[in-house]
Amino acid sequence: MPAQFDVVLSDDLNRDIDKAVEANATNRSELMRKALQLYLAALDGKRRGLKLGLIDPKTEKMQTEFIGL
Repeated sequence: MPAQFDVVLSDDLNRDIDKAVEANATNRSELMRKALQLYLAALDGKRRGLKLGLIDPKTEKMQTEFIGL
């Protein structure tokens, strides 16, 4: 059964979400679903001893590691 909930966002985060929605021709609900899926994947990876980051496609080296998830 689908769930619905309310979230309180800062003005800055709300603006960033609106920009991402517009830039990616999506909607707020879809963006939030993808963000939650990414977060859950990061938690699963952390549990398995993996890291989450941004990889340079040319060098295949991690440029940014996300910590504290």
